[in-house]
Amino acid sequence: MSQPQRRTKSANGGSRGGVRGVVYGSSPLLASKTPPWRSRLLVALVGASFCVLLGRAVYVQIIDADFFLRQGEARYARTIELPASRGRILDRNGLILAASIPVPSLWAIPKDMDTDPAVRASLAKALGFKPKELEARIGDSQNFVWLRRQVDEQFAAQVLAHKFKGVHEVREYKRQYPEGEAAAHVVGFTNIEDRGQEGVELAFQKDLLGHTGSRRVIKDRLGRVVEDIGDSTAPVDGEDIRLSIDSKVQFFAYQRVRDAVIEHKAKAGSVVVLDAQTGEVLALANYPSYKPDDRRNLSGAQLRNRALTDIFEPGSTMKPFIAGWAIETGRVTPETPIQTAPGRITIGGSTISDAHPHGVLTVSQIIQKSSNVGTVKLAMQMQPREMWELFSAVGFGQRPQINFPGAVTGRLRPYKSWRPIEQATMSYGYGLSASLFQLARAYTVFAHDGVLLPSTILKRPVVPEGAEHDATQGVLQPAGVRVLSPNTAREVRAMLHLVTQPGGTAPKAQTMGYTVGGKTGTAYKQEGKSYSTKKYRAWFVGMAPAMNPRIVVAVMVDEPSAGKYYGGDVAAPVFSSVVQQTLRTLNVPPDLEVKPQIVSQPIAAEEESF
Repeated sequence: MSQPQRRTKSANGGSRGGVRGVVYGSSPLLASKTPPWRSRLLVALVGASFCVLLGRAVYVQIIDADFFLRQGEARYARTIELPASRGRILDRNGLILAASIPVPSLWAIPKDMDTDPAVRASLAKALGFKPKELEARIGDSQNFVWLRRQVDEQFAAQVLAHKFKGVHEVREYKRQYPEGEAAAHVVGFTNIEDRGQEGVELAFQKDLLGHTGSRRVIKDRLGRVVEDIGDSTAPVDGEDIRLSIDSKVQFFAYQRVRDAVIEHKAKAGSVVVLDAQTGEVLALANYPSYKPDDRRNLSGAQLRNRALTDIFEPGSTMKPFIAGWAIETGRVTPETPIQTAPGRITIGGSTISDAHPHGVLTVSQIIQKSSNVGTVKLAMQMQPREMWELFSAVGFGQRPQINFPGAVTGRLRPYKSWRPIEQATMSYGYGLSASLFQLARAYTVFAHDGVLLPSTILKRPVVPEGAEHDATQGVLQPAGVRVLSPNTAREVRAMLHLVTQPGGTAPKAQTMGYTVGGKTGTAYKQEGKSYSTKKYRAWFVGMAPAMNPRIVVAVMVDEPSAGKYYGGDVAAPVFSSVVQQTLRTLNVPPDLEVKPQIVSQPIAAEEESF
């Protein structure tokens, strides 16, 4: 077939290639006119879309750019907290009582951890958990969970050696306490978040804490730091706190009171040592105690800082204040005779007795032999207001102004409510209450020539060279409150010295090489509204050297039950040991000649009236 014929056939629709012969210009579909509004609508829609995109770009890039930058950074940028090291706690000589060291802590990203039960069980075993404990710790967390915090280096290395998926290490600061249980009640402790919970750690939390720093970084999906961005803020470590405590004196005081509690099968014991010239606290020890960095199974009895928080009726330790005020007001002299026969006195229908009749005693002998009758006769010459003002002046019924948590006020009722029998019993320490710390501070009146010293747990500043301040051994002298004249204070010190001599209630308080003076105290413990006849508190408060005191020491033993319970038998020996060790530590020269001697029998103590 010829070529023209093939084309004709195609035009008639006889072959597949017939579409080639269509004349489009003559197509009825293409020949119809398109309405102009359609093309305009299309152009308008395209233009509107462009405007929307442009507006969105302007909003994202200019108007709310900061928000989107933050959202973007949140996907890859992180702020790492740079912890500050907590300040150290030092004793007066710069020895460390508490310090922070970096230790490893283990954490995990739960969503990255292996879900295989066998692997989880292996991880739990390595961490020291049961499988259920590990699952409970992880819970529903996805991005972060603590596994074990503040562990030792060896433990962390053993866990990380298994290369568990999603388990990581970070360094944290952990508190360490080199003096352990000896200084626990002074230093206190922090929780795992490095916040003070007790003692100096709590009292000086703001100073010790410091300020954390920060570092802005980019992290990958696995939490690894890729690079730093922006500026970093360096952490500011906490301030060091220097205490007035002498760690050597503190350790020995704790050791001796611990031994006394165990020896006499007592419930507890406390010792307070004050600098008689500055009012600084050199030691504050309690037993039972605890280890600040290992507080498992800690009981309330161990935690109590008894020297500051426990109050008790001070018993015969109040008698020197009555005698001192009677001398100060000119009512008596140390040699004034007082008739104490027949060893008892009745006031308001109640009878007050001595341990045994003494007959006529001088005021000095009343203190030496701890006569209740003699003390009451001195007190009843005074107005109730006088006694109340005297007790208030030496700090009873007032919270000690010391930077330490838990210090109590004690109890001293208003004098207007006193009955005669109450005034009488208060003269020998029943009817009011105080802490051992309050009692020790009150005795600075006798030790510091009639001036009550303000107390402090912080080391007092050293006087600069050329300063005009009255200073002792370079230490700035505090401003005290005068209660008695210097002459009266010296006369009372002489009476207190007699207490430790033959014929006194506390010969066991004597210390080799040093003169001492003090007062015993023994009292029934109050139970409910009455007194127990089988439970006692025994204490001794005194100073050394007796005529030029350098320290004041107060000792209390609660509920001795091994047969001895008098303050002269239980507390005085502790006082003697603590005084001797402390004065040697402070390089105080002996004021007595030390002679070798063999003592066949101890000096008998006068039986104390209480």
